[in-house]
This record gives sequence, C-alpha cells and structure tokens, in this order.
Amino acid sequence: MSQVLPDSWQHHLGPEFDAPYMQALRDFLAREKAARKVIYPHSAHWFRAFELTPLDQVRVVILGQDPYHGPHQAHGLCFSVRPGIPAPPSLQNIYKELAQDLGVTPVPHGFLETWARQGVLLLNSVLTVEQGNAGAHRGQGWETFTDRAIQVVNEQCEGVVFLLWGSYAQKKAAFVDRQKHLVLHAPHPSPLSAHRGFFGQRHFSQANAFLSARGRQGIDWQLPMQPEG
Repeated sequence: MSQVLPDSWQHHLGPEFDAPYMQALRDFLAREKAARKVIYPHSAHWFRAFELTPLDQVRVVILGQDPYHGPHQAHGLCFSVRPGIPAPPSLQNIYKELAQDLGVTPVPHGFLETWARQGVLLLNSVLTVEQGNAGAHRGQGWETFTDRAIQVVNEQCEGVVFLLWGSYAQKKAAFVDRQKHLVLHAPHPSPLSAHRGFFGQRHFSQANAFLSARGRQGIDWQLPMQPEG
C-alpha cells in the first residue's frame, strides 16, 4: 500500500501506516487481489480525498460509508462518481437540496472534485470495496484510519463544518468538539430516508454563514456544467 498524502496530513497520519492494524489491512487487500477480486477504487485513488484537500485547507467535512461498488464509479471521494457517470440517487438528492437552499443549478454529472479542491473533505469511512459486494471491506482496518483522520481535523483545525448525514456518520464523528466546530445532523440523502428530514435542512447555507462569521470564505457549491479534472 503506497500512500501519497500532502505534508500536512502526512505529519499526523504517517505513523498510522506503520501500525499493526494497517499491516493487517495491507495483508487483507493483498489476499483479495491474489484471489483476483476487483477492488474499487483503483489503488491510485484510495487517498484521493486527502490529496485534494490538505489538512490546512479543510473547511467542511462530509462523511460517507463505502465507495460505490459498480464499474467506473468510485474515485476516492464520498458521494462523487467519475466523469461520464450519472449522479447516483443520493447525490441527486443533495443537488435538489442545494437548489432549494442556495439556488444552485443541478449539473448533469456527479464529479465533485471542484468541492474537494475548495476545502470540502469528502471522506468515506472505508476506502475500498469489492466489485458488486457492498460493504465487503468493512471491519478490516479502514475505519480506524479514517477515525484518526477525523480526530486530526477536530484537534488541528478551527471552525470546520461537519455535515453528518445518517446515523452512521453521526456516530463516527460523535466526539467532534462542538465548541470549536459546527456539527450539523440530518437523515441520509438516500431515496430511502431523504424525505424524513434531509430536505429543508439548509446545511449548505448554514455552513457558509458559519465560515463567513469566522472570516473564512464560504464554499462555492455550484459545480461546473462539465466536470473538471
């Protein structure tokens, strides 16, 4: 497992790569590959969220659970899919809420790197998955690594907005210091739960208002009509 992390992340997360749990994770992934199982995303994109959003630039954190397990979808950012792939249902609901909240125009793609480059850490709890087998890599060590990443943001950053959608994300980041950061809860934007309270929460305008009140630039949530990158 090769890691390519910006220096700001490497300083805090580098030691994790030498930990026993990470060696066990490496061994698990090697066995999966030896068994000719297809793993998403490509290994070059496992740490893409950290590459695009250095620690010292984090302004918003959005937590997901697993990468998409279909072909050509996952590329290392939660909720995001590669160019040319239609936005999945949960992301379509995020676009609907953005339109209601800020008048943002929905785009015909699901590529969110523009957000990541502005300081939106789009972090899945588990960074790999087996093709066609949702959740296949849970409990193998990724959660420990991403827990540590959230701890680092909590400790090292000031005035970050955590958008926690669904009970899984809310439990994972339950320890975040609400005196330092803004923590917003809502049901998950999936079609199964979005109508139970995700719509109408106005998390995006709340996030920008919080950042602005602290002298930080808000996020331009309007994605380009054609995916960049």
